[in-house]
Amino acid sequence: MAMAPNNTDLSIILSKLLKEYIDQTSSLKPRPVAPHDHHEVMYILLLLGIFAFFTLGVMLSYIRSKKLEHSHDPYNVYIATDIWHKKDKAELYAKVAENYRLCCVFENPLAVEHPNSHIPEVKPS
Repeated sequence: MAMAPNNTDLSIILSKLLKEYIDQTSSLKPRPVAPHDHHEVMYILLLLGIFAFFTLGVMLSYIRSKKLEHSHDPYNVYIATDIWHKKDKAELYAKVAENYRLCCVFENPLAVEHPNSHIPEVKPS
């Protein structure tokens, strides 16, 4: 006698497994949170405080360096005037003129090109 395959047994097993899985996932409760000693929070706050301190210091030093200088400071009065531009320009022209007078050109008659002459070549031995 040949036995016919029984598909109902397989479907019953699969439906039971599915039902058990759904029951397990729906009944999951969140894990209880273990009490901690707040060292992690203090560490993060300490790092943020140090970062804020350095950032504030850099920001304040930048703002302080960009403040307008006092107008009675002789250094800034010197920079504010353009007398030094004219003085530097005059000195530059004087140096260029002096170097031009000191400049001289020497001509080497042997270095002049002679298109008809032949330069002897050294033959390798």
